[in-house]
Amino acid sequence: MDLTTVASIAGREQLSSESSTAEVQRTLALAGAVLLLLGLLTGFFVSAAMGGRISADPHAALASHLNALLGAFWIFGVGWTLPMLRFGPVGQRRLAALVIAPNYANWIITAVKACLKVSGVDLGGSAANNGVFVGLLIFVVTPSLAAAVAWLWGFGKARAATPPAP
Repeated sequence: MDLTTVASIAGREQLSSESSTAEVQRTLALAGAVLLLLGLLTGFFVSAAMGGRISADPHAALASHLNALLGAFWIFGVGWTLPMLRFGPVGQRRLAALVIAPNYANWIITAVKACLKVSGVDLGGSAANNGVFVGLLIFVVTPSLAAAVAWLWGFGKARAATPPAP
């Protein structure tokens, strides 16, 4: 295999990687935009809870509203920094899923928590409280920590690519 062939292969891989990054960025942007809209719409839920028109904890409702808005910005941030990370296409898709899923879970579980009027910050008390606690731990806290660590790790230096064997 001559140098021209290796350069051609490397160029195709670069184009493929760039288009894959753009696809993942689009996925992240869309997921962030939808979550932002859901967060804004949750403002009506907050208003109803604070006004006493529905039976829900107004502070937890407000937390759900803010969780969606802040989660959307985290998703946007990951999408914007994606080209700066050392991850390949598979790693980028995994990171995107690891950031999107817990942010949506945080929004919905906190909204449910508001309706149930439970704290959900530790085990004990009612079954509803324990369910919220376990749901937050499994679907929000653990994957969010993993996503934050993976995102930070992605900013490290990229490993040198090895050329294909002749």
